[in-house]
Amino acid sequence: MRKILVIGSGKSTSYLIKYLLDKSTSENLHITIGDINLDNTKKLIGNHENATAITLDIFNENSRVEAVKNADIVVSMLPARFHIEVAKDCVTYKKHMVTASYTSPEMHALDDEAKANGVVIMKEIGVDPGIDHMSAMQVLDRIRDKGGKIILFESFTGGLVAPESDNNLWNYKFTWNPRNVVVAGQGGAAKFLQEGTYKYIPYNLLFRRTEFLDVDGFGRFEAYANRDSLKYQSVYGLDNIKTLYRGTIRRVGFSRAWNIFVALGMTDDSYTIEDSENMSYRDFVNAFLPYSPSDSVELKLRHALKIDQDDIVWDKLVELDIFNAEKRVELKKATPAQILQKILMDSWTLEENDKDMIVMYHKFGYEQNGKKHQIDATMVALGDDQTYTAMAKTVGLPVAMATLAILNGKIKTPGVQIPITKEVYEPILKELKDFGIQFNEKEVPYLGYNPLNN
Repeated sequence: MRKILVIGSGKSTSYLIKYLLDKSTSENLHITIGDINLDNTKKLIGNHENATAITLDIFNENSRVEAVKNADIVVSMLPARFHIEVAKDCVTYKKHMVTASYTSPEMHALDDEAKANGVVIMKEIGVDPGIDHMSAMQVLDRIRDKGGKIILFESFTGGLVAPESDNNLWNYKFTWNPRNVVVAGQGGAAKFLQEGTYKYIPYNLLFRRTEFLDVDGFGRFEAYANRDSLKYQSVYGLDNIKTLYRGTIRRVGFSRAWNIFVALGMTDDSYTIEDSENMSYRDFVNAFLPYSPSDSVELKLRHALKIDQDDIVWDKLVELDIFNAEKRVELKKATPAQILQKILMDSWTLEENDKDMIVMYHKFGYEQNGKKHQIDATMVALGDDQTYTAMAKTVGLPVAMATLAILNGKIKTPGVQIPITKEVYEPILKELKDFGIQFNEKEVPYLGYNPLNN
């Protein structure tokens, strides 16, 4: 049997493992899933005859190398910082590798050796990055193939709660790593191109500069800019483009309320708070407000940030229970961002029967025969439950499909790469349609840049 090693069995692996198990008999596969904790692994594989769960500590070099050597292809679903040692083993022992994570400089440095050894290291083939690459390149290539000149590309993605599980004022729940949500946008100004001009949005203004998006059947959303919209400019072949913007999708009103935390300093992850384990939630809020012997924490916050008591933003803050004097932080030497994350997890963690939703929106502007055209493409994927989430579906299925395509020799080009070639994206996007993951395209009047961001 052909052997696939999957390292890691976290929240994003449910559809990945199910897909491979469903294909295991017809494709003659045996899937070994390695993790340091096998509780979730055993739930996902059950008693399937073509699957084995093994305890695998990737920091134990001998066991890691042995597991890699025994596989025909390796799928790494570890946190991004841990991929590199697995990748080095794969290159050394000539094993292909697939992962959804971003390509680090250390990973890219393996490119020459991977090519020399005939090894495919497929990176960034989840949802974002992943489906965004493939769906964008498919349309960009199609426009260029018919003689069009790309002048605008905007791309947005959001992990959200599905409408039937949307039961809080923020219209949001955590569907991925909560930490990434809390610290989003930090580390420098967001940068992008607009009508040939470089634009920058500093972090303190990021959540007040949003663009509105309408998705048929799902209503209106807003998007704020990603930190670096230009990262894939050359990769996508867009060196001469006029407008290039990438952003994160939320429901309308989220960003304005989130900006309260930014303005107070609660998303800061650069220092720790003294005696944080003994603080109440109310103490935490008060730590960022001026001293007053008579005014309440609520009054000080409303006054400092000019929030009216009948403002929906105020209701959103109250809903999070951040003024509770009894709930304790219970985190030692915690940063403000870590404390805020704990508070939010009380309210924004998916319940057992909650469903999540992935929304992706691309805008393509191009010139052809002296006229300007625009194509808008949208994709919405809905989860089934807390295990088989939309996030797991849109991350895991592309990974699984690429794994099988490499194993079957349909993806042959060696080296460290991302899924931007027709060899990769055409068959995967076609198969994703069988799972309800597909884009709806429509021609719309060319609108150019959004006036909100000029």
